[in-house]
Amino acid sequence: MSSIQKTHEGLPASLILLLAASAGFGVAALYYSQPMLGELGPDIGASARSVGFVPTLTQLGYALGILLLAPLGDRFDRRRIILAKAAVLVLALLGAAFSPSVAPLLAASLVIGLAATMAQDVVPAAATLAPEAHRGRIVGTVMTGLLLGILLSRVVSGFVAEHFGWRTMFVVAAASIAFIGVAVARGLPHLRPTTQLGYGALLGSLVQLWRKHGALRRATFAQGLLSVGFSAFWSTLAVMLHGAPFHLGSAAAGAFGLAGAAGALAAPIAGRLADRRGPELVIRMGAALVVVSFAAMLFAPLMAPAARLALIVASAIGFDFGLQAALIAHQTVVYGIDPGARSRLNAVFFTGVFIGMAAGSALGALVLAQWGWSGVALMAAVSALGALGVRMWPAGGKPAAACGSAA
Repeated sequence: MSSIQKTHEGLPASLILLLAASAGFGVAALYYSQPMLGELGPDIGASARSVGFVPTLTQLGYALGILLLAPLGDRFDRRRIILAKAAVLVLALLGAAFSPSVAPLLAASLVIGLAATMAQDVVPAAATLAPEAHRGRIVGTVMTGLLLGILLSRVVSGFVAEHFGWRTMFVVAAASIAFIGVAVARGLPHLRPTTQLGYGALLGSLVQLWRKHGALRRATFAQGLLSVGFSAFWSTLAVMLHGAPFHLGSAAAGAFGLAGAAGALAAPIAGRLADRRGPELVIRMGAALVVVSFAAMLFAPLMAPAARLALIVASAIGFDFGLQAALIAHQTVVYGIDPGARSRLNAVFFTGVFIGMAAGSALGALVLAQWGWSGVALMAAVSALGALGVRMWPAGGKPAAACGSAA
């Protein structure tokens, strides 16, 4: 299938669904482990500190994969790249499922992160296939699938791990990626490369893009700071709920993903609003909501356990909604900088995002051990406030209101 017929509204619904599902199932592989850490560690005889490196290495692998592999989408057919990464991801997930100890599990986690970057080939593909007038809406819809993959993966993995074991979850994940691979092979059109640069020059151009485009730097810094708190929350939630006064299992930790999934509703809304009003307003509103949501959790220690849980659920809904709205608006900015370099721009942007995610996972575990849950909430609120500060600072001396398309 070398070309597709676009509808007057953009793309066929079946293709948008395929893109959304591919992004969602691909990125979900990064997060299956998080609610399972409380059960995974004792089963393979690993300490809590050791298994804490599982999500950290997965996020680090994802950041490295975005930096080193995602730029290839401008040089080669993205369809073939997605299929190759899907095959590697299936093998890595099976490797995690059958790991006898923590060392091979950590190695498999790193490869899972590298191969899960198939999701970051899907989103630029959607931006390329979409007509300009509907790009925000279509990218927002595909990102809804990606975000639901992130959030609902925790729900599914928590339930499966508690009832069928953590190894079963990794096998099920491998099967889901194999299914997506077949669907992509049948339904995704070929995409022409936009450059003939060699691999070295392709990577070198990332530095040039970073230096040339202030809009890219601001978007990367701001979304990276927002991601620190997001990752710190989700990577420490299961450990916090497992202890006093809650004593809840992995299924309960995973169920919090249902609260966060409400944030996925922000994606299409933010996409439409960015198309109509410009992305800057959406970014600032989203970042402000993240600050308020994390700051609210600082009051949790003053409440009874039931009220504390309710506050955490409400805050999860709030910060997920705000973060995803900011993400969609930032992508609208980034994809509009240079259409011929979308994969490379995406690589730079999401490398920063997932460096923030990896830092949040690592810092969250340390802060939780040292200062408890209030420390995690404070760290997340401060990092989000930093992101808001980046967006409020005028770009290049221009009035803030003029930064909608060049922010």
